[in-house]
Amino acid sequence: MSEVQMVEVDMDEGEVRLDRWFRRHFPELSHGRLEKMLRKGQVRVDGAKVKAGHRLLPGQMVRVPPLEAQAAKPARKRPNNQQKTVSEQDAKELLGRILHQDRSVLVLDKPAGLAVQGGSGTTRHVDGMLGALRFDAAERPRLVHRLDRDTSGVLVLARHARAATALTGAFRDRDTEKLYWAITAGVPSHDRGQIKLPLAKVAGKDGERVRVDRSNGKTALTDFAVIEKIGDQAAWLALWPLTGRTHQLRVHCAAIGTPILGDRKYGGIDAELPGMDLGKGLHLHARAITLPHPDGGTLSVEATVPEHFRVSMRSLGFNPEAAAERMAELQLEDEFGRN
Repeated sequence: MSEVQMVEVDMDEGEVRLDRWFRRHFPELSHGRLEKMLRKGQVRVDGAKVKAGHRLLPGQMVRVPPLEAQAAKPARKRPNNQQKTVSEQDAKELLGRILHQDRSVLVLDKPAGLAVQGGSGTTRHVDGMLGALRFDAAERPRLVHRLDRDTSGVLVLARHARAATALTGAFRDRDTEKLYWAITAGVPSHDRGQIKLPLAKVAGKDGERVRVDRSNGKTALTDFAVIEKIGDQAAWLALWPLTGRTHQLRVHCAAIGTPILGDRKYGGIDAELPGMDLGKGLHLHARAITLPHPDGGTLSVEATVPEHFRVSMRSLGFNPEAAAERMAELQLEDEFGRN
């Protein structure tokens, strides 16, 4: 390779160490040679000098200087599912779920049950449909964050590389405010608080899971507030994740004794309310997001709750108007606390 390459970090490479990323993409490059290039600033991430242990984030750009012929293996190709033809039905559904569109950003209302990316046995996912959202842009939209397959709501996309870098940085630096709504089986012991329980991924016979690990887990913080509650049976919660760990909200809610309704993975049978006419599925919804817009200013978008969530709200007797009143009350509490 005789020229500098700018290689984008794939969505499935988040949290990968830079030296391991090079080992995956350029296996013939020695670690010693990589360290030397890092010291000289020849290898950079989003224009910044970094060390071999730097953890990469999806959408970041890695500068790869000219390499010796034996080490210049081309960067790994993107999966074929990113170039495949999108069916007319999938394209129509995706177009109907656009919440916001401008020259740099797209925001979708992702339905519950649709994966964001492909995986083992998953062939239908948002990432494979993004060609339908290209419109007149020179580039295909890019994912900059994720939602669980069974979580509905706000999903942000970048329409070009510059926007992807800015948005990925906003998520990385916690410059975004994400609001989720959940219905839980059981009611928290306090109407408002913060869950501060470190989380770690563990492998099991049923695949990867996340658990509270006070010794080796990564810091995970979630603010919460009860919007409404039905005795001690169920609660409608507002959740603000301050960190972005995998399955954070699901594990945190289960850990305080109030698993999210329908979350059998982390709540087991306690995530059910027997005898109730409730909607089927995970009752976790990415309600709204506020973040810096790549072109300046601030972008705020919200998504209406899905049908299964509304069915359960009606059955439990929750008042749809309660959220606005409760949010205003919380804002006043915050303003009072600051003064």
